[in-house]
Amino acid sequence: MRAAVRFGIIGCGMIAAHHARAIHALRGLAELVAVADRHADRAARLACEHGVAAYRSLEALLRHPGLDAVCICTPSGEHAAQAIAALEAGKHVVIEKPADVSLAAIDRIAAARRAPAQKITVISQHRFDRSTQLVREAVRAGHLGRLTLGAAQVRWWRPQSYYDARAWRGTWRWDGGGALMNQSIHTIDLLQWLMGPVVEVSAYSACLAHERIEVEDTAVAAVRFAGGALGIIAGTTAAYPGLTARLEIHGDHGSAIIDNDELIYFHSAVLSTGTPDEPINQAARLLGYAPAMPAASAGANPANLSTAHQEQLRDFVTAILEDREPLVTLEEGRKPVEIILAIYASARRGRPVRLPLEERAGA
Repeated sequence: MRAAVRFGIIGCGMIAAHHARAIHALRGLAELVAVADRHADRAARLACEHGVAAYRSLEALLRHPGLDAVCICTPSGEHAAQAIAALEAGKHVVIEKPADVSLAAIDRIAAARRAPAQKITVISQHRFDRSTQLVREAVRAGHLGRLTLGAAQVRWWRPQSYYDARAWRGTWRWDGGGALMNQSIHTIDLLQWLMGPVVEVSAYSACLAHERIEVEDTAVAAVRFAGGALGIIAGTTAAYPGLTARLEIHGDHGSAIIDNDELIYFHSAVLSTGTPDEPINQAARLLGYAPAMPAASAGANPANLSTAHQEQLRDFVTAILEDREPLVTLEEGRKPVEIILAIYASARRGRPVRLPLEERAGA
């Protein structure tokens, strides 16, 4: 029997707790052995909760005996430098979203990878939700027909105290953006994963409900996909009291709606039985149970995250043990960042922006 993959976590804020619980749930496959944070009290709390070693720096963490992989849970603008340090130390790397705040930084991570056996993943946990997987399969099988319209809507609320609590939040350098880069990136990733590559965006952005932040709390964009379909992206942290993240995929033979990670609507003419009493909403048939109404979400409280981190880390550990690429590679993690950066550029320039962008390592 192969030994469990031994993980360390750098950055012991709120998201680190989700990584720690996900690792703990993968008994036999993964083991948390150490954590680190420049704030010793944060590292000590998380270490005490899980009975592991605590350090005050990434350098010290990387020297922990037998460490195999590192989860990077620090401010977004620190991700590349820390990922590169971990890769150079021979570790596998899990990067909490986004991979970093610039494409050049992400490309530097790719360049630091020593060999294919060294694995990198970027957290996009909702690709592993059953709802997403069902819609992905339906799209690939042609059950929705030709895709025509996609919509990603994140209608969340963050009080001013959320931004004031951490100096890095709401800054271009460390947060990389606002409602899109921090909160909406998962839904944007799912939109492009299901609808296909984005080739052009036209956008507006604004800060409408917060003070003392450099970035947007509201943004909208019209999107054109490579396959000819059109799309809408709307993200905000200024929708009180905080509603759900919603993803809609429409085609000329069917539609699917995922709200708060639940498949709440699905209909495909291809899968229709044609019987008079067949319900229009086929979601229950696909799921095997009646879809739930949206429950508590991260719309009002960022601590209300799903348990999907566990499934992504399971895939990552299996990729290490089987020497294959994880479902979400670094290149996949780069794609939503590029879309968001294109939206920011369009809003700043006041005109459409085409993708791919030209920013690369060394640019």
